[in-house]
Amino acid sequence: MDFEYKMVIVTRKDLKLSEGKLAAQVAHAAVECALLTKKNKSKWFRKWMDDGAKKAILKTNDLDDFYSLKELADSLNISSALISDAGHTEIPVGTITVLGLGPGPNNLIDKITGHLSLL
Repeated sequence: MDFEYKMVIVTRKDLKLSEGKLAAQVAHAAVECALLTKKNKSKWFRKWMDDGAKKAILKTNDLDDFYSLKELADSLNISSALISDAGHTEIPVGTITVLGLGPGPNNLIDKITGHLSLL
């Protein structure tokens, strides 16, 4: 069976980041997840790229939600990346801002994030 593939970046509603800061954090997660998947699941990476490298940005309440999402991703063998900020601008050093997931088959990614809403 051939699946469609996507990457999801989950953001925190409890952090008040500027649009530029949030965009940079999402980009960090996308790059890290893409590189991890290319290394560990090259077929998934290639299919994702061939399908247009689909991405969705979702939101969750707070940092605690990231850990259960990441645990589920790990159990499904989906690449994941918690991104922490360097603390040079808007937020304290080490603040975890976003969680990247995938790319992976839509059906697996949806098991992790299907209950979340778009940003």
